[in-house]
Amino acid sequence: MLVMTAKVNKKKIAIIVAAVVIVVAGLFLIFGGSDSTPTASTGVSNNDARVAFLKSFGWEVTTSPVESGQVRIPETGNEVFNRYNELQKSQGYDLSAYAGKTVMRYVYQINNYPDATAPVYATLLIYKNQVIGGDVTNTAANGSIRSFKMPTATTPPAGDS
Repeated sequence: MLVMTAKVNKKKIAIIVAAVVIVVAGLFLIFGGSDSTPTASTGVSNNDARVAFLKSFGWEVTTSPVESGQVRIPETGNEVFNRYNELQKSQGYDLSAYAGKTVMRYVYQINNYPDATAPVYATLLIYKNQVIGGDVTNTAANGSIRSFKMPTATTPPAGDS
């Protein structure tokens, strides 16, 4: 029988553990903590919070939703759902995590969409008082569905579909 012993230096182990914690914290700050895109952790327990959420992107909206109701996230995706979910993923959301769930849908009219020639609406998808997705829809003939991010004159619309 072979017996091996090792002397463990508690100070070295503590230094190694501290170094690992610092590296993990650094990676979180670099890759996870610096992203200003709101995610499902954004709480919106009432209408004022939903309006404030949209204002955080620079949108001025009519303070009452023009439409609200429940929608069910499909249990299995199809081409339309998958394209819409790609837009959600580009914003830091993923509706496939809510497959089969019933969520609330709130639609607000946007009053400051750049160069709008037709109504523009922001849709919020809410589950348990958390934003889980949504979009901005320009209803003009050449309009598009895009992310919450406000378009600028110098950059093409991100997340168009």
